[in-house]
Amino acid sequence: MCTVVVSFEPGSAIPVLVVGVRDEFLARPWRFPGAHWPDRPGVLGGQDLQAGGTWLAVDPVQPAVSCVLNGFGPTAGTDGRRSRGDLPLGAPLEDPVHYDPFHLVRATALGVRIWSWDGRELDSQELSPGLHIVTNMGLDGIRERDAPEQAVTDIRQRLEYFRPRLAAARPEPGDGPVATAWREWLPLFTGDGLAREDSRALLVRREFGEEFGEHEIWGSSSVSLVALRQDGVRYDFSAVPADDARFEWVSVA
Repeated sequence: MCTVVVSFEPGSAIPVLVVGVRDEFLARPWRFPGAHWPDRPGVLGGQDLQAGGTWLAVDPVQPAVSCVLNGFGPTAGTDGRRSRGDLPLGAPLEDPVHYDPFHLVRATALGVRIWSWDGRELDSQELSPGLHIVTNMGLDGIRERDAPEQAVTDIRQRLEYFRPRLAAARPEPGDGPVATAWREWLPLFTGDGLAREDSRALLVRREFGEEFGEHEIWGSSSVSLVALRQDGVRYDFSAVPADDARFEWVSVA
């Protein structure tokens, strides 16, 4: 269950903050953010090596950021099915029937929009100023239709735990090390001391067995920290370390 946090404060020197936590089967191969797409020169993001796309893309020139989360609902047919990882790279949304359900966030320093496709209808809305949390149940966890009962419980508890903590203090990331730039939020996005099996946890880990035909470990694989100004972007990234090892942050842009 991926999570994306958006803070939009138009009057701030850094009006948009976007933080993305990617959850995936940990054996699925990927590589660290870079300019991996020749047809999208300058666009930076981690690349999913199974389908070729990304979960979060940053364009430092615009500047802009786009990210996608899986949604719940009927999946696309096999005929013409496309990877949701193409959506942050600018794939058109006119015909979403070829995609499995998703939630797509696109932001510039001037505003943020989210599209949600549940396999039936495509909704779109501009985000108002303030703090927003996007999960696999959509904006602020309101799309419970088709969601498994356990997912509903976990997402509700995650929102209840993290929303007041995120709202308590907003960073304004300038130059300098990650620990300084993101000081108010960094403890939250590195786990906040919660076990990864905790139903409230933002960084998660689950083990699956026979239902997938073999033993699989699913969990949080990376954290992306993005701050948008009208004249630039700050993009910091870390893979999620195993257990309680130290986060190793890379300043991508």
